[in-house]
Amino acid sequence: MAKVSGKIFDLKLFGKLMKFVTPYKGTYYFVMLTAIFLSLSSTLSPYLLKITVDDYIRPKDYSGMLLFISLMLIALLLEVIFQFLFVFYANWLGQKVIKDLRQQLFEKILVFKMAYFDNTAVGRLVTRAVSDIETISSIFSQGLFMIIADFLKMGLVIFVMLYVDWRLSLIVFSILPIIIYATRLFQKAMKKAFEEVRLQVANLNSFVQERISGMKIVQLFHREKIEYDSFLAINEKHKKAWLKTVWFNSIFFPVAEISATVMMGLLVWYGGLNAVSGGSISLGTVFLFIQMSQMLFRPLRQIADKFNTLQMGMVAAERIFAILESDHRIEDKGTLQMDQLKGAISIQNLHFSYVEKEEVLHGISLDIAAGETIAIVGATGAGKSTIINLLSRFYEFEKGEILIDGHSIRDFSLHNLRKHVAVVLQDVFLFADSLHNNITLFDKQITRATVVAAAKKIGAHEFIESLPGGYDYNVKERGVMLSAGQRQLIAFLRAYISNPNILVLDEATSSVDSNSEEIIQRATDTITKDKTAIVIAHRLATVKNADRIVVMDKGEIVEVGNHKKLLALPNGFYAKLYEVQFANEAAVDSL
Repeated sequence: MAKVSGKIFDLKLFGKLMKFVTPYKGTYYFVMLTAIFLSLSSTLSPYLLKITVDDYIRPKDYSGMLLFISLMLIALLLEVIFQFLFVFYANWLGQKVIKDLRQQLFEKILVFKMAYFDNTAVGRLVTRAVSDIETISSIFSQGLFMIIADFLKMGLVIFVMLYVDWRLSLIVFSILPIIIYATRLFQKAMKKAFEEVRLQVANLNSFVQERISGMKIVQLFHREKIEYDSFLAINEKHKKAWLKTVWFNSIFFPVAEISATVMMGLLVWYGGLNAVSGGSISLGTVFLFIQMSQMLFRPLRQIADKFNTLQMGMVAAERIFAILESDHRIEDKGTLQMDQLKGAISIQNLHFSYVEKEEVLHGISLDIAAGETIAIVGATGAGKSTIINLLSRFYEFEKGEILIDGHSIRDFSLHNLRKHVAVVLQDVFLFADSLHNNITLFDKQITRATVVAAAKKIGAHEFIESLPGGYDYNVKERGVMLSAGQRQLIAFLRAYISNPNILVLDEATSSVDSNSEEIIQRATDTITKDKTAIVIAHRLATVKNADRIVVMDKGEIVEVGNHKKLLALPNGFYAKLYEVQFANEAAVDSL
């Protein structure tokens, strides 16, 4: 949870936000101008009423009365017009600002290191990008400009009151310190309360998002009751956070209402008594002060509510700027742009840790020739996938070097590097869209004919055509409408159509059945032809034909050779892995 500054209004944070207003400064100044005119027009009506009562109603001058009633109607019409312009353009400005802010936030998230996503809940990021940014718009639509307009109106009302009658003004002003003090206490309390609200909203979003995504696991392991109880606890915290804001509102608004009522009674008592006894206070002046006291106290009560809105927006802005100013971006200082690569890879004394001082790779070195197919095998946690993560620069290594065609991968621009390296993962992610869009990843330069031709080459065309709508078939969220083998074929097709120079298959056949495995093996042969290929696998039967097999154990390379050579090594790691795996498979087959 971010530390609460305790300030009623953070000028430094607001200054950051105002940078997003700069492109729309014309609208910003126009809204400020309408706020001024709105204050003038709303204050004019009560003063016209005073003149009407004193100079025309009491002397029974009906022709003059009609004139001033007409002027009051014009003032009211102007107030309506300025109110419309003020509200519309304040909201327009707010929406423009959050559109730009959301774009910048999403652009920033797109280039974060994978380590950031490892340590940040998806639901929390969704909250930041959607609801928190939407809350920021209320700073402009309901907070800042409304408060400025109210202060202008209050300032003008105070000036008119003092100009008309200082005695009645003192009665009104005697109640003001109570309201102002209560408002200040209210604002401080609400600042902390809304910080807690935003935290609990993020926790709730994160919990719900994860459980819905993992609903299959929840139901398979009969965790419905456990997860429901956990949800009740989180929901209870969410409720308590909101009830704290309700509690503060329940105290403040009755205090403000009672103060305003007491002041109204004093005005009627003193002003009315003076007017009836023939004093210097006129009946029109009493009417003026009754109306203007309402115009003074109503904004004061509402300003507290608008400060709530403003502070919620500032709390949200604080969270957004914490992401925007964070240093999780992958360094992209490389300038090398290569149209074509041979694909020779050299890994030299590579060290890497996901967690500081807990090294995962211990100085590994490996040379892969252009066009060579290398298989990397080993027990879970040996460091196989880590090499791929570093090759694609999802993470940054601490020591050593990775070279492609003699150039450090850090010398390439990120876009150019990843253009030449395609990765097919075990867990295939598909968007809730058509197969065509999932294959091309929304690249409009890739034609349907190109996709069909590629699908035919790797053996995916037949199953795609069998689906309703063929290439336009919507696979739904995460591709749930397809089998594991079908999703894997789509991933192969996606990689193949990008025409990379280096291809990585990370456990690409581990979750498919034997029939699908044969199809995928043929697809593998097709897409790895004439390319540098790195195949990571647990199932050793899929790597027999690799040019070389690299065996890893506990972050180190322990053996390198082809299938026959490694099997012949006495007490070799590969031989033991092979023996254990095939003994297990034989036992299963005999059942």
